[in-house]
Amino acid sequence: MRWAVIFKDAPEMLGVRACGELRNAHVAYAKAHPELLIGGGLKPEADQAFCGALWIVELETRDQVENLVANDPFYFPEYRTFEIFTWGKLLEDQTATL
Repeated sequence: MRWAVIFKDAPEMLGVRACGELRNAHVAYAKAHPELLIGGGLKPEADQAFCGALWIVELETRDQVENLVANDPFYFPEYRTFEIFTWGKLLEDQTATL
């Protein structure tokens, strides 16, 4: 099953994002989890600060998705909240390359 995870960041999360060690650990974590199909930071406008993130994940259960989020080095519950939605691809027969 595919899931969309939408993260919303408090302003304090910018400090976490600025820490190179945490960023490197976050990237390594994402690379080690192929079930995280695609992800990235969200900004309200290109020239503005990050305000959250989006992941598309393929796992069997919501609990597995929650565990994936909870173990990410970038997840600080005091600075970042998230919502999980089931997600279906409109054009299943087409491949998207970003």
